[in-house]
Amino acid sequence: MKWFQRCLDYLTVFCNLKPIVALKDGFVLTIPATLVGSLFLLVANFPIDGYNEFMTSILGAGWADPLNQVAGATYDILAILVVLGLSYKFASIEGVDGISCSILALVSFLIVTASSVTGASGEVIGGVIPKTWVGGNGIITAIIMGLLTSYIFSFFIKRKIIIKMPDSVPEGVSKAFAALLPGLVIFTLSAIIFVLCRTFGGGLTFTELVFKVLQTPLQAFAGSLPGGIILTLLIGILFWCGIHGPNIVGGVMTPIWTAAALANQSVLNSGQSLVVGENAEILTIQVFDVFIKLGGCGLTLGLLIAALLSARSAQLKSITRLSIVPGIFNINEPVIFGLPIAFNAYFLVPFLIVPVVALIICYFAIVTGFLPPFNGVQVPWTTPPIISGFLLAGVQGVIVQIVILISAIVIYFPFVKKHDHMCLRQEEKGKKDIDDEDLETLAAGL
Repeated sequence: MKWFQRCLDYLTVFCNLKPIVALKDGFVLTIPATLVGSLFLLVANFPIDGYNEFMTSILGAGWADPLNQVAGATYDILAILVVLGLSYKFASIEGVDGISCSILALVSFLIVTASSVTGASGEVIGGVIPKTWVGGNGIITAIIMGLLTSYIFSFFIKRKIIIKMPDSVPEGVSKAFAALLPGLVIFTLSAIIFVLCRTFGGGLTFTELVFKVLQTPLQAFAGSLPGGIILTLLIGILFWCGIHGPNIVGGVMTPIWTAAALANQSVLNSGQSLVVGENAEILTIQVFDVFIKLGGCGLTLGLLIAALLSARSAQLKSITRLSIVPGIFNINEPVIFGLPIAFNAYFLVPFLIVPVVALIICYFAIVTGFLPPFNGVQVPWTTPPIISGFLLAGVQGVIVQIVILISAIVIYFPFVKKHDHMCLRQEEKGKKDIDDEDLETLAAGL
């Protein structure tokens, strides 16, 4: 098992790397905008048949335009939010000025991104920031430019390669002048990248090339059933090893799965319908957050319900009582480390199999048309099951969640029964040992 431990050591080092921590924490900073935007998008596109017609009859045509405007002002600039959040967090980790770093990162991202669009009649309109490339399609470029800018800025500041102002100058002014030299280098490098891409990339910008060469293949892998199964297993294996798998894998893949959901939303915004196999992405961030991690990573809510139905041992009963309420809100650390599941070979198989079964059920529910492909609407990850399914996909979402939860209960049940039997035997043996000690003490007293 030395190789296994070595792999764990490498993974631990990887998840603690500054870029990975900054990526994870930086993406968290986008949550307020995306979740609030989701609320407006949800109201505009509530998943009930006849809802739009009903609202139109009351408020008139175009009633959803203000709601979509709010949603568009959040999701359509997601790459901008990512580059700002990522660079700010990286700078904070390095102990340098986060605001200056974020501003430079944003400008560098815009330098390598298109600044014109082609109109319907073929005319080129300049002086714009196309939402096509500052939303989901620009996320990978935002990550690259955010990390590159943050590294250069931190390098200059920490080594005092700056224009230093006298101590009498206000701090804000000093920080502004300190950012001049790294800013000059960052903008020059960004301009060189822009020229090279336009010259040797067929007239495309860096953002367009990255989307074509990196983001599209990554989305294809992450959006396929084999890719989804591999990533789901990786999340489970890491968590079983005591490493927060959702944070590590999610830190890298959440931007990709979010971009897939935004791609579906773009199709809907263009007036088209989502068709599986043609223009619809199947595996999106909602599939993983709401269906595969239902009740927590490993769907341990199924384990807890199975324990409520069958547990007789005091140990399992107490752990279940402590873990069931957090589990309803998709928080399962109490059962992961309290049962424990982590490093428990007995629970490894169901802990890995249950999420894969959930993925397959959800995948084919979308492929067969029972569930619609998910768009930009998201719900907070702590939203309890059933409620989250209804908000995303109406009654169909609830049905799929119930089927997944029942499957989890069935798979976990024999393992829970066996574990409960072992705990019961240990408790009975411990009680017998205590009784024997009491008899021996009584005999000695006589």
